[in-house]
Amino acid sequence: MKTKQIIEFTDGNFNDEVLLSDQPVLVDFWAPWCGPCQALGPTIEDLAEQNDGTVRIGKLNVDDNPTTAAGYAIRSIPTVLLIKGGEVIKTFVGAQHRSVYQQAIDEINAT
Repeated sequence: MKTKQIIEFTDGNFNDEVLLSDQPVLVDFWAPWCGPCQALGPTIEDLAEQNDGTVRIGKLNVDDNPTTAAGYAIRSIPTVLLIKGGEVIKTFVGAQHRSVYQQAIDEINAT
């Protein structure tokens, strides 16, 4: 079975890939040096595989893409945003249990 590819969001593609998406988008703001971010990685990958087709899931490296991170006032990582129709619906600061993200995805897809 092929694992769903995590989308790499950047300052350059964020508008098209996230804000203009016709699906809800889960964005993981992270950095390679961040231990909790690394620990969250497998959870994000699992969510992408389990929710393929219902939500877009990707990561944005805050070191490489400071404009977008600053635009959302990301001060602590990992921070995960759930965005629908260009609007932030939910914000999670710090690594959460997989079920917390899944519940938010289920709720946004029910609306």
